[in-house]
Amino acid sequence: MCGICGFIDADLPGDALIPAVTAMADRIAHRGPDGAGVWTDENAGIALGHRRLAIVDLSPTGHQPMLSQDGRLVLTYNGEIYNFDELRAELKAAGHIFRGRSDTEVLVEACAAWGIERTARRLIGIFAFAVWDRRDRTLSLVRDPVGVKPLYYGWFDGKLIFGSELKALRAFPHWPVGIDRDALAAYLRLNYVPSPFTIYRGVRKLPPGSILTLRPGGEPELSVFWDLRSVARVGLADPLDLDPREAADRLESLLSDAIGRQMMADVPLGAFLSGGIDSSTVVALMQAQSERPVRTFTIGFAEAGYDEARQAKAVAEHLGTDHTELYVEPHHVLDVIPHLPDRFDEPFADASQIPTLLVSELTRRHVTVALSGDGGDELFAGYNRYVWAPRVWRRLGRIPVPLQRILARAIRSAPPGALNAVLRAAPESMLPAQPLEKLYKLADMLGQSNPDALYRRLVSQWDDPERIALGTRESTGVLWDDTVQDDFPGFVERMQFLDSATYLPDDILVKVDRASMATGLEARVPLLDHRVIEFAWRLPPALRIRDGRGKRLLRDVLYRHVPPDLVERPKMGFSVPLGPWLCGPLRDWCEHLLDRQRLTDAGLDPRKIHRKWAEHRSGHRDWGHLLWNILCYQAWSERWDTG
Repeated sequence: MCGICGFIDADLPGDALIPAVTAMADRIAHRGPDGAGVWTDENAGIALGHRRLAIVDLSPTGHQPMLSQDGRLVLTYNGEIYNFDELRAELKAAGHIFRGRSDTEVLVEACAAWGIERTARRLIGIFAFAVWDRRDRTLSLVRDPVGVKPLYYGWFDGKLIFGSELKALRAFPHWPVGIDRDALAAYLRLNYVPSPFTIYRGVRKLPPGSILTLRPGGEPELSVFWDLRSVARVGLADPLDLDPREAADRLESLLSDAIGRQMMADVPLGAFLSGGIDSSTVVALMQAQSERPVRTFTIGFAEAGYDEARQAKAVAEHLGTDHTELYVEPHHVLDVIPHLPDRFDEPFADASQIPTLLVSELTRRHVTVALSGDGGDELFAGYNRYVWAPRVWRRLGRIPVPLQRILARAIRSAPPGALNAVLRAAPESMLPAQPLEKLYKLADMLGQSNPDALYRRLVSQWDDPERIALGTRESTGVLWDDTVQDDFPGFVERMQFLDSATYLPDDILVKVDRASMATGLEARVPLLDHRVIEFAWRLPPALRIRDGRGKRLLRDVLYRHVPPDLVERPKMGFSVPLGPWLCGPLRDWCEHLLDRQRLTDAGLDPRKIHRKWAEHRSGHRDWGHLLWNILCYQAWSERWDTG
């Protein structure tokens, strides 16, 4: 893993190219502490920068930017190509001679031999790279199918700038600073700025599976080499005709191959382990292929309802891994908070960013590469809403909408103590984890006009962001695309697709990439091998959800290695006790950022926000995640002096 950056600017003096691109690369030095390089062409006004985190071929032959053997192409690349040995063998058979054994050299020679799009289609891996064609004077930016590796770009007055993180773009000498307040409204809803938007006007995220091409005298052109929507649509139209055992055999074979490829490294390697289905499956299949105990790492919490460390330890003991854990204390949180705006680079409010940063720091003390279980919920129908939402929607259809809204108001206005008393009267076996929060989620479901509105409400933080960020018009995307229903008529499949197209690349993968790379750790995601994704979308409903629980097929694979009682428990997610923290160790920080004048200066409505803050402090309702959304924007705005 590495950091890349660069630009095309014909107006910049030739002697300014190297200082400019060096400044951009220096801003993302944390992504590549093992080396740096730049390449420029004064006649074309192009500069490419690179920061290296050496994982495979630690020698100087892996140095970037790298020229192809024929001297035509120049590559700066971030990622890992897991099938580079096969591609190398094919290229060598065609007469190519390699100087070293890095995947970077294989990638640039493949692009030279086969072309960029054909090469991108053949890669198994995670990547973001830029290729400059010196003969045709063409720049291409490429991002992996799922969007594991980030790539941002801006097009201003005939100038193209790009980088792995926004901070690299901000270092460009002609950076046109300007906040996109419509994107801010979208952030307030989702906790992240959705693709293709960023918090800055005119700057975009390159969509997953895409190639951006800039030719002489033209404007950037976007093309697609792998499209999730097409893959999902084709998969659903051609479901697998396999019994559960055969399907589990196929999935285990696919996962074992993906995990085996991703265990390739010339540096120490380990895995994140939460004790849940996804990470436990990854670790189990890693251990099955390893001659020594796999290094595993987890984070725990003292607060009841949030701690998964005990389950993780039990799984680790059963599999025989070399396990390390860290229990989070208030001082850990206080140490992390000031660095969040730097780590995440644009407003980002998934509170699990804190334990992700902490587990990355813990892991990096011992290894340089870690495998994670991200993607299992989206692919194999693991989120609770995939089970709850269709049931609730069917039942709500029998209740008049006005009555639903009355019931929702009653739940929201009732004292938490009274609601807890009602919940305690129910049998414990019938209650989910954190039942009061689930009841509030039920209130959010009430009164919605259709299933898609219900889904949007479930994934929203502020449901009225235009009233919080004053004078904005919310940027919208696929979540409001009515044609999605045509391709995915089933509600569960539609939610899975939308989560995979939005929440996964824009939240989960951003969180893991920034947290891991901030510490110089490479995180790999074997469940998101594109071959696994294509297989998962061919699973019929019976192989995804069974007896009110998702991930049927993934569980079947895991149970071959780990007893069910070690991993079966109510789903918690990688959550944190945010509500108590805001009223405890983070109270002073909150009061500072929620100052009425600060909110007003940021163009936010202080009345609505302070009403939530007062209710939270009084214990009437836990608004921790809603307030965290505002706090993260305020902290980001204060850090980057956007006023």
